[in-house]
Amino acid sequence: MRHVTLGNRQRTYASAILGACILTLCSLAAADTPDEQTLQTPHPFQAQYRLEIRGWPSATITHTLSNEGQHWLSSMNFAVAVARGEERSRFSIDDATTHSLLYNSSYSLLGVGDSYQLNESDISSLDRQAALFDLSRRAGREGCTESAPCDIEFVDHRGRDEHFQYYVDQQTVNGSTTISVPAGEFETTRVTLIDKEKPDRHLQINFHPDWPGLILTAEYQKEGRRQTSLTLTHFNPAGDSAP
Repeated sequence: MRHVTLGNRQRTYASAILGACILTLCSLAAADTPDEQTLQTPHPFQAQYRLEIRGWPSATITHTLSNEGQHWLSSMNFAVAVARGEERSRFSIDDATTHSLLYNSSYSLLGVGDSYQLNESDISSLDRQAALFDLSRRAGREGCTESAPCDIEFVDHRGRDEHFQYYVDQQTVNGSTTISVPAGEFETTRVTLIDKEKPDRHLQINFHPDWPGLILTAEYQKEGRRQTSLTLTHFNPAGDSAP
């Protein structure tokens, strides 16, 4: 693992653009699933999201999920005038589980930045890219409700353990719910994540139930005020029909 230190404000901006999507917005993890339950088969895709952060310029996030034979690769990246960043995760899956193999992240501002790598032995649960995929794949199948949320965990970009709770919107459990975004109208599974140590903050994500890893919208709120939002603007399925 290596990194080059940024100044405080440079670090805030560079990490905010990618981190708001991947660390703050997308830092998810797996809940237990019964062994006999088969999860949704993934499909390769490429998507673009509009990322809006309060107090910062908006940015475009490109998200790609691809199959590499024995494993899958999920990557997210952005580039604006003076900053860029990327996260990549290789992971394997079976019918009911996801297993992290290798994780890389980097971001820079004005040519100065940080870079991290986690090997399989560094990841006690799931890295945050693999965890995003895994949660979207299993959301709505565990009976996690607002009154009885599920505990979940993941490791951040430095390999440190993080703990959250989540539940699925009851309306999406009871029947089909759709959402309209610039990329079109899609069915959705709505998930809310809560930081157990910071109950004034929560994250709501709309996933597509048939495309693991695909985010339709996401919104992070602190003290009742929206801090960050993510919206699907373009969707390009690979090898399958569009949802």
